[in-house]
Amino acid sequence: MDIIISNSSNDPIYMQIVNQIKAMIMSGELSPGEALPSMRNLAMQMRVSLITTKRAYEELERDGFIETYTGKGSFVKAQNAELLREENLRQTEEHLQKAVQKAKMSGITFEELTDILKMLYDE
Repeated sequence: MDIIISNSSNDPIYMQIVNQIKAMIMSGELSPGEALPSMRNLAMQMRVSLITTKRAYEELERDGFIETYTGKGSFVKAQNAELLREENLRQTEEHLQKAVQKAKMSGITFEELTDILKMLYDE
């Protein structure tokens, strides 16, 4: 599992781990039932604190992306299609919010922005 940590990111390390594992699950790169590295092994591989990986796994479990079984490890949870759709909508809204802010700062009108969006969507 390739997770890349950026020191220049505004996101804390645990959140970078969470976001990348979520992306792998949502893209199908990680399959339902697939075992994740142990928290300790992931921490050693990434050269981060065990507390950091523990927090990331807890967040993933809370959000319904993984299941953890004492003595067995953490596994990708079978995903509910509605949960995946909701996560994709949330991420899309985040990106669009940034685009709207940039457009407003640049003096791009709503009509111009919707034309750009339509053009990109139709590609």
